[in-house]
Amino acid sequence: MSEIETREISLADIEGLALRVFTKHGCSADNAAALARTVTRAERDGSASHGLFRVPGYIASLTSGKVKGDAVPKIEQSLASVITVDGDYGYAPLALETGLPVLARAASETGIAVMRIINSFHFAAMWPETEYLAEQGLAGLACTAFKPSVAPAGAKQAFFGTNPISFAWPRPGHTPIVFDMATSRLAKGDVQIAARDGHAVPPDTGLGPDGEPTNDPAEILKGVLLPFGGYKGSAIAMMVEFLAAGMTGDYFSYEAAVHDNNDGGPAKGGEFILAMSPQLIAGDGWQKHNEDFIQALSALEGIRLPGKRRHKNRLDTGPRHINAALLDKINSLL
Repeated sequence: MSEIETREISLADIEGLALRVFTKHGCSADNAAALARTVTRAERDGSASHGLFRVPGYIASLTSGKVKGDAVPKIEQSLASVITVDGDYGYAPLALETGLPVLARAASETGIAVMRIINSFHFAAMWPETEYLAEQGLAGLACTAFKPSVAPAGAKQAFFGTNPISFAWPRPGHTPIVFDMATSRLAKGDVQIAARDGHAVPPDTGLGPDGEPTNDPAEILKGVLLPFGGYKGSAIAMMVEFLAAGMTGDYFSYEAAVHDNNDGGPAKGGEFILAMSPQLIAGDGWQKHNEDFIQALSALEGIRLPGKRRHKNRLDTGPRHINAALLDKINSLL
């Protein structure tokens, strides 16, 4: 296998490149800036499958007219602890930036609050929304469904999306505990990158078009992904469907497939976000109680707390090594 060519590019230039290409293809200033921040944070934290890699898909859905580049999210809060953000058929980053402060304020006042995002297109990592809540002293849970690409346990036909779920726990004075994971064995973006770069993927990642297990990512992309942990991951993927679609009223994965134009960009769907205040729910002493638990966990040999690697990557403010062919493709869109 030949070595993959990469180029060094600063974080500032990554953000500038993303901003220019989104603006060029019809995004308003607010939408372009929110998308560029999302892409840059992913590259900053080492999440290559959710950074510049996603730009061509974003542009495809702008070009096809499926997504509104000038969308203006609108907030409704008829109940103190229930916030709805209508994304106006735009991308999720601006809807999230609009709604998260309202959600955090509601949870800080009432102890627990939920936010449903509808009529939006989510194509990014999910840790930014839950980490934002943790930075406000709140525990956060977020999930979203996607078009079918994962076979439920026992099946060989795609029905669930990769249905990611993210959770964050606040640690005042420390970086929060944060995880963000697909309910498939691997995120589809990671499988796509493995296929692009010619890498095999771990066993149990997926089935080829013949319905047989394979570690060839190109064959899996023609077939189906598998849930992590068999029936356990399958059940969690189903839970995400109920929360992100059943609870929001937006599309289930199979409905998203019916309505999507398959332009290569994200499908319309909902996102469910739960925010909880440990201070109001658990009361005084919650922080020490939980820090004692985290210290006991951290004392175990071989332990790495969720989010630690991402936060470590964040400390490196130097340039990132980006796939050269990807950069050429993005620059060709300018």
